[in-house]
Amino acid sequence: MRIYSHNYPSDITREQFALIQADLTPKKKRTKPREIELYDIFCAILYIIKGGIQWDMIPTNFPKKSIVRHYYDIWTKKRADETTILSEVLKKISNNSQKRRPSS
Repeated sequence: MRIYSHNYPSDITREQFALIQADLTPKKKRTKPREIELYDIFCAILYIIKGGIQWDMIPTNFPKKSIVRHYYDIWTKKRADETTILSEVLKKISNNSQKRRPSS
């Protein structure tokens, strides 16, 4: 599996990703091993969303834009309840990080 090295303010931690990984992983069984970590794909999507970056401007230390776009299309497809996988996992991450913040 190829590992990408990136450290952008938009990245989430591996611990945060562990909370949402099951939501992002397709339910059907895979016969072929994954070549790219979903963590890297998810961080690339966050980079685009949070930075307002164009698809053609994805840095080379993320997976290819066609792969990132493929997953973005899957994760933003509306389900029967009108939600998307991406919106649900972003809520989950946000709720988890608010619980960890010390109160002022």
